[in-house]
Amino acid sequence: VVGGIVSMNIMRMTVNERLFEAGLMEMFDEAARARDRAEMVRILTQVHVEDAAASADTILQNPQRHDY
Repeated sequence: VVGGIVSMNIMRMTVNERLFEAGLMEMFDEAARARDRAEMVRILTQVHVEDAAASADTILQNPQRHDY
């Protein structure tokens, strides 16, 4: 997803919506359950999460809160 209207629309989506639209939700869930930070960051970066590392760290600090 690059440039123009598509890029603007993705910025309005939640992280879960972005993962779902990109077909990466299941892959992200697997990485989170496995506590694979590097894979989580890679996937979050792929869907243009601004601070992917911080987002992954937040999930990993309290996985039960995020249903992992």
